[in-house]
Amino acid sequence: MGNYFDLKGNVAVVTGCSTGLGVQMAKALASQGCNIVAVARRQNLIEQVAEDIKKEFGVDAIGVRCDITDTEMVEAAVKTIMDHFGRIDILINNAGTGAVAPAEDITDDQFANEMNIDLFGSFKMAREVAKKAMIPAKYGRIINIASMYGLVGNKIAGSAPYHAAKGGVVNLTRALAAEWGKYNITCNAICPGYFYTDLTRETLDSDFFQANAKTMIPMERYGNEGELDTAAIFLASPKTSYVTGMMLPVDGGYTCM
Repeated sequence: MGNYFDLKGNVAVVTGCSTGLGVQMAKALASQGCNIVAVARRQNLIEQVAEDIKKEFGVDAIGVRCDITDTEMVEAAVKTIMDHFGRIDILINNAGTGAVAPAEDITDDQFANEMNIDLFGSFKMAREVAKKAMIPAKYGRIINIASMYGLVGNKIAGSAPYHAAKGGVVNLTRALAAEWGKYNITCNAICPGYFYTDLTRETLDSDFFQANAKTMIPMERYGNEGELDTAAIFLASPKTSYVTGMMLPVDGGYTCM
């Protein structure tokens, strides 16, 4: 059977790939031989990410600047990728944001912004990649990065727009899986729990959150760098061909209680 997770010759597009979990997952796929397209808004960062991946893993990697809320930019980005590689096998919809405030104080703009990036942006990327690359090729692996908060509510950090948007991503995942299965395209979601990134470190290290982790997370700790990687590799594999429409929480057991 060889290596079940061999991705040589595949092309993966990863959004939100300038820092944090996006970069980690891109490197995980590159470690299996996958060529990488780092997509984000900051050109200098994605170019650096692409250079680092090329050097470290010996695969082809490019940075393509795109604001996923801008339909024309999404279309242009996919065209650029297809002109360069001629294929897109894997899409990881990782770009996202998160407004934290009590629900009664959330503004219309905060709610709309969250929906626009996390939910509508993920759909715009999936729509264009499917239309231009995956449906014509009769093959694709779409991995949406939702959240454990797309599955449950929470009492400790009010973020209703985030819950709503990620819950939307969860059911969008099912909808796309149902529609595009006939094209041999799988669509699944990873639902991360609390992970250390540049954006979350300060919050997660607060005494309040540390105490909460001990009671709310069966493993009594946060996710470490690299602990999402195997989930991404599993769902991206050509051999993972009969798993679709699924949510994979990677949350230390948070949602099992």
